[in-house]
Amino acid sequence: MPTSENFDQLLERFGSATFSAEPDSWNMDTDAQNPSDANETYRYEYGVPVQTVDAFLRLPSPVVSSWCSDVNPAGFLVNQATKCTRAVKVEQCGNTQALSMLFYINSSILAVPKSSQTVNITVQSIVVQTLNGMRTLPNGSDVLRLPMILDELCINIVLGVSYHITYTDAGEIIEAAAAFVLGAINEETLSIQQSFEISFTQVNTNPVPLSGNPGYVVGLPVRAGFRPQGSGIIKNADEYRQLTVLQSTSNQDCLAAQGARTPVLFGYNMVSGCKLRITAAMKCQPLTQTLLDLLKGQSFPEYVASFGNSQAQDVLDWVPITHLHTSDQSSCQIPVALEIEVKWTKYGSLVNPQARIVNVTATITTTALKQLPSGRERTIPIMSSVVFTDISSPAEPGYKAWPTINIKLPFDFFFPFV
Repeated sequence: MPTSENFDQLLERFGSATFSAEPDSWNMDTDAQNPSDANETYRYEYGVPVQTVDAFLRLPSPVVSSWCSDVNPAGFLVNQATKCTRAVKVEQCGNTQALSMLFYINSSILAVPKSSQTVNITVQSIVVQTLNGMRTLPNGSDVLRLPMILDELCINIVLGVSYHITYTDAGEIIEAAAAFVLGAINEETLSIQQSFEISFTQVNTNPVPLSGNPGYVVGLPVRAGFRPQGSGIIKNADEYRQLTVLQSTSNQDCLAAQGARTPVLFGYNMVSGCKLRITAAMKCQPLTQTLLDLLKGQSFPEYVASFGNSQAQDVLDWVPITHLHTSDQSSCQIPVALEIEVKWTKYGSLVNPQARIVNVTATITTTALKQLPSGRERTIPIMSSVVFTDISSPAEPGYKAWPTINIKLPFDFFFPFV
């Protein structure tokens, strides 16, 4: 808390454009361990800075302004993507550390905090970007390309870095890789924009595909799954098999189309169907079950993700599917249509609204099946449909109320005019 006594001291420490906020607990001296910590097993936990042999893994980012600050630590399991601006000069490009690949890979990562076991950062790929923005793969086999001046250009400067960290379920980092985008600048270039990303993947697992981050992207599959008692959401590994409808076939035969499904894609209204030939020998109950399996598939989900990046363990980010039935009063009712209505809304800022699903309704429509005379046949249409409804309220920008000015003038302010 600033006071009149310590203000000058705080100004000297925090008054610059950027400052390091490393607490004393981030001491990287692994040799000076407490005796009580000798038998303790360390591991990375969510959000803890990824430690290196000299400090921590840095992910440059804008702090006070758009200029890059190199003191932003990368947090374990925290996927990040940043962009910032960095001042450059051709004659000094070889001496600017942040423009060289070595700055991002020359410090090994500690496998676990306060450990002597290290993991080297390997170069996964290199892409070269020309002055006009075209990107190509380099011809040579050089893994390390350092900035150098060539024909009044400074080439091989870092424009982007993407880290990929592989870890175990015990919180240990076992592999680290970096993908680079290198570019060039000329004497007219005063600043460049650099982009940085970091992602984490558990060993022996595949990355979970998303349908948006956070809001849904039009054309990507709607994510859905089941929730057993006392558990999180369980999803199909194939995102295109989580929420599906009947797929139309060329011959329009329902019995031949069993098993053919098409995914529900966000924002795409769909209608599909087939024709079912009913004979007098068909019984009501088996036919009803066959049509239900045809319309809903073998495993119709119970929940739908509100956002494109909703996690399975965050149950509150999933919307339950409401099931409705419309039927006539009859002894034998067979399902003939499935209508899925997805209501969504724009969520967040007016500048960059995100699509969020707020309600999903699955309606089964049935019809009466009358007994046919022997030897007669009847053909009925079976239909599935998906409708996306935008229920967003009209976007209205909000403004703060004008401040009220409470002023009092002396009684003789306008003397001698009044």
